[in-house]
Amino acid sequence: MVARITSGKTIRGVLHYNENKVEKRQAKFLGACGYLRQDEELDFQKKLARFQKIIETNTRAKTNALHISLNFSPRDKVDEPLLWKITEDYMRGIGFGEQPYLVYRHFDAAHPHIHVVTTNIREDGQRIETHNLGRVQSEKTRKDIEQRYGLVKAEEQQRKHVNLLQSLDKAEYGKTETKAAISNIVGEVVRHYKFTSLAELNAILRQFNVTAYRGEEDSKMYQKKGLIYSISDANGNRRGVPIKASSIYSKPTYKKLEMKFELNRTARKNYRNQLRSTVNDALTRSSSLEDLQVKLRKKGVHLTVRKNEEGKVYGITFTDHIHRCVFNGSSLGKEFSANGIQKAMMVKHTDEPQTHKQQTGENQSFSFPTNPQTSGYEPTPYELSQKKRKKKRRKKNL
Repeated sequence: MVARITSGKTIRGVLHYNENKVEKRQAKFLGACGYLRQDEELDFQKKLARFQKIIETNTRAKTNALHISLNFSPRDKVDEPLLWKITEDYMRGIGFGEQPYLVYRHFDAAHPHIHVVTTNIREDGQRIETHNLGRVQSEKTRKDIEQRYGLVKAEEQQRKHVNLLQSLDKAEYGKTETKAAISNIVGEVVRHYKFTSLAELNAILRQFNVTAYRGEEDSKMYQKKGLIYSISDANGNRRGVPIKASSIYSKPTYKKLEMKFELNRTARKNYRNQLRSTVNDALTRSSSLEDLQVKLRKKGVHLTVRKNEEGKVYGITFTDHIHRCVFNGSSLGKEFSANGIQKAMMVKHTDEPQTHKQQTGENQSFSFPTNPQTSGYEPTPYELSQKKRKKKRRKKNL
């Protein structure tokens, strides 16, 4: 079981998110705890009023809303009565057993999961401390519940290379509700992945047909550090009406992302050497770039290749879905950059027996697939595009 806790400043927003899911038949209201009325008597306003009455007793608290999700493995056999029992045990374990809360079962992912809406303000106006709530009380409670009900352990999921994002559906222009799809994907990725730049974030998002965009460098949006998210097609082209970062529930604005960039630089260090080893092992056994992608995919690593308009490969990014971190190729080392990997491939092809006449000198070439539909290939993202001066090679005097 994986538990996630998000704090917020508006209980209305959290409640609206879940009620909106119910309206779209993507969720079901399982029940309320700490309410005087019967579940069937509770409409949106009555659910909200209960929380607001409590929150008004402490107007100084900046954070007054908690949004909790409990996620189970597809292998867990959990019916609704069991989900309710687990929720009660979990809320009691983290110190929220006496708080009013609402429970929703969502159906927008392939794995069973529930969402809980509550407040950290008590009836007497005192605030429940949430600092380290996830790391201390939640972790202990999660492990107790896993053992008590025989649930698949979060650690076991990771050891077996279960990709926690595999349950996310790709956003499809015209087929999925834009804001809901983008909010779900961006929220999951930003919350769980370690990336240090917008380009690295996009390397993950584009696997789900979403792109983050700051605008042109001379635009007001770029200068004011604005950010929008759009559904994108297989070629990375933005489609439809974009969504402002500030309008998404988790508020993944560029200013917030900048803070995560810095934190993630340290957080991902522990996984750098292991990823280097994984990539190097796959590289030594790969006959082509496409072959490398296939071998890495089996290890839970997605290889994104960036090309310019002429089809020339100029950038490579590795997404480690097991440890949920992203590295630009050059961040792993010069030999893992686009240039380094291309050179390694050239050496491989040169060393292999050739049945055709080899080209040498300045006419020697090495080609990569140019089909934009090829998995892992992307057009040049704006934030990474830059003009490079071409170096003239000196011709050797023969």
